[in-house]
Amino acid sequence: MSVAARPQLSHLRALESEAIHVMREVAAEFERPVLLFSGGKDSIVLLRLAEKAFRPAPFPFPLMHVDTGHNFPEVIEYRDRRVAELGERLIVANVQDSIDSGRAVEETGPRASRNRLQTVTLLDAIAEHGFDAAFGGARRDEERARAKERIMSFRDDFGQWDPKNQRPELWNLYNGRIHKGEHARVFPLSNWTELDVWEYIDQECLEVPHIYFAHERKVFERDGMLYAWREGTELIEGEEIFEETVRYRTVGDMSCTGGVRSHAATLEEVVLEIAATRITERGETRADDRVSEAAMEDRKKAGYF
Repeated sequence: MSVAARPQLSHLRALESEAIHVMREVAAEFERPVLLFSGGKDSIVLLRLAEKAFRPAPFPFPLMHVDTGHNFPEVIEYRDRRVAELGERLIVANVQDSIDSGRAVEETGPRASRNRLQTVTLLDAIAEHGFDAAFGGARRDEERARAKERIMSFRDDFGQWDPKNQRPELWNLYNGRIHKGEHARVFPLSNWTELDVWEYIDQECLEVPHIYFAHERKVFERDGMLYAWREGTELIEGEEIFEETVRYRTVGDMSCTGGVRSHAATLEEVVLEIAATRITERGETRADDRVSEAAMEDRKKAGYF
């Protein structure tokens, strides 16, 4: 068979193959991995990749979600239902428990958020369960600090990340050696874009929480972003609650995640909308990334995902 006649991997299949290779390498090299599953689109793709990597056997790791207590109810419902369908084990690490134990301090005021408190809860859960590797759905196109990460990113025994001290990853070879107390964050989707994720979801016919599609919702506007209104939300003077047709590009803590005006109600329409946008999802919809130019990098150095 000539070179020209050989079947070629599509772009998405090449990304899929690389991610499956990463997952299998981690399962082989580490003793106690865990997959972080929030019910968001990136972790939904990770679940499908794990199915392709390990089925029909059970996953060689549990799933874990760091729950702020302020997550979108639709996403939590989807998370629990999807885990039950797969028959896998889910560990829920609650930020509220960190607050109750004095490990984290609750923020107050209209701009209060539990998003930053997730770091303590995550590190405590990793230590409690002895996890030595954690899969996450972070991608390099999300934010400049995440673009500095390697696929296998190491954390010291304090859970901290040093962007200047990372291991080379040549020819898809990964060095998983760690000392006691250290762990690795592993990003199988590092080379994917938001558009790749949505095209893969479309191609694989994956279900996602319906808040990713255009829907009517009570919102209020703050700092140029549309936040979902819920009982107990503290408004700033001049802010009003109104109904708008929005969808969400990312599904973090409700207190810092904004929606975008949209009429994209199908996977095909979402793909077309993402293909046309020039603003990253975190840059457009995550308030915690707007605190400073180095906001994400500072959190990551402290142990954030």
